[in-house]
Amino acid sequence: MPPLIYHASYSQLALPSQHRFPTSKYQRLYQFLLEHKLADKDDFHTPSSVDIEFLKQIHCPDYVAQFLTKKLSPQAIRRLGFPLSDGLLTRSLHSVSGTMLACDLAMSQGIALQLSGGYHHAHYHFGSGYCVFNDLIAGAVHSLARSDIEKVLIFDCDVHQGDGTATMAQAYPDIISCSVHCQENFPARKQRSDHDIELERGSGDALYLETITQTLALVIRLHQPDLIIYDAGVDVHQQDDLGHLALSTQGIFERDLLVLSMAKALNIPIACVIGGGYSKQPLELSKRHAQVFIAANKLW
Repeated sequence: MPPLIYHASYSQLALPSQHRFPTSKYQRLYQFLLEHKLADKDDFHTPSSVDIEFLKQIHCPDYVAQFLTKKLSPQAIRRLGFPLSDGLLTRSLHSVSGTMLACDLAMSQGIALQLSGGYHHAHYHFGSGYCVFNDLIAGAVHSLARSDIEKVLIFDCDVHQGDGTATMAQAYPDIISCSVHCQENFPARKQRSDHDIELERGSGDALYLETITQTLALVIRLHQPDLIIYDAGVDVHQQDDLGHLALSTQGIFERDLLVLSMAKALNIPIACVIGGGYSKQPLELSKRHAQVFIAANKLW
């Protein structure tokens, strides 16, 4: 198995009983991969906490400080969607670092997969939609410090537009943002990525896979990235609680295999994050998120 990144804090988040965010899914996915022999414990790498000074370079220093000291305004907390807690703080700092580590490992191994990440609604000066800090931008900025990387493509296939990624990437000409998402979905106010592909509500496997094939080929040809950060969100599934597209589980597998195959064929390192996925059926959600790991196993 390619290198995997996981930290126990990913699922150590106490939420109200009726909260919609499936915080246990990270730990459940970790166990699913082990139980189905899609990974061994030796495949996993544990991230440290992200450096706070680095975080203040990519996010507003005041926002970072207010979050770390639990002094966000009630309005900011509502927009974030999570109550403030020590668990949220620890989880957020390790999730960002985990995606940065995935980028490093992808450069040395060709691919790495992070069992968290995809927090693309986090903006420069505020969190939103269950996203505290933007790990995709963090991973890209971190990677651009390397001498062998001149351009990073963030290829976002979560059902929701990566609005925070879109706005934050505008400050970095060498970060290319591409979002393939459902037009009629959160966020209500869309931002401008370098490339936005909007699909109609109810779009299924055939149209979606054709769109992914054409879009990824185009953006690679236009920008010639040295690294791809792939948000493999599964909230595109037909039974997802917060998505409005109609992909089957097989369709998600074919999407993931397509993206990984194209990166490998072109010898472009790819760092994967699991992105969004919402269901009250934990096993079904684990199966959906596992598809990118199954695809990676077939290719590496």
